[in-house]
Amino acid sequence: MKKLLLSVAVLLSLCMFSKAQTPTAGYKVNDIASDFSLKNIDGKFVSMSDYTDAMGIVLIFTCNHCPFSVAYEDRIIALHKSFASKGFPVVAVNSNDAVAYPADSFEEMIVRAKEKKMPFAYLHDETQKYAKLYGAIKTPHVFILKKVKGQFVVAYIGAIDDNSNEPELVKHAYVENALNALLKGEEVKPSFTKAVGCGIKWKQ
Repeated sequence: MKKLLLSVAVLLSLCMFSKAQTPTAGYKVNDIASDFSLKNIDGKFVSMSDYTDAMGIVLIFTCNHCPFSVAYEDRIIALHKSFASKGFPVVAVNSNDAVAYPADSFEEMIVRAKEKKMPFAYLHDETQKYAKLYGAIKTPHVFILKKVKGQFVVAYIGAIDDNSNEPELVKHAYVENALNALLKGEEVKPSFTKAVGCGIKWKQ
């Protein structure tokens, strides 16, 4: 058992730190977020401007292979099912280098989305432009965007909750709490937390 736990710890350590680096730019809370046009798993291109009736978007940088992303898949699906009808749909983005990590290729994104029956857009940031623009450094890394006078403004940045391994032991559901606050017209507290996960795998 000790050897197994050690192996898992080594795997997570490698996942979190290999080829990871911090983008030189990135959004902060209250910044206006730029729109994007990225290919969805259905082959169509998706932009924030397509969500005309939404009050905002729960933008989550994630991927297929990272153990943290896998651990959060069901919770991400649950967030979409709970909040899309209330005006805050999930939009997932995979920015990982698929050459170095074939499990994160566009083709594998399609496979994974079908396996999990993902009910939201799962977009491919092949050039990594938008991960760098937003300042995403982890998978998963959340940016809640609220619509203000037709523009998307960053309302929250960070983690989904405070327990990646054991959902039943979560004490602070950061994203859920932030969305409920926005729906009530209240201030998001906290509006920033440290994202925990694998480092985004940047192209060399």
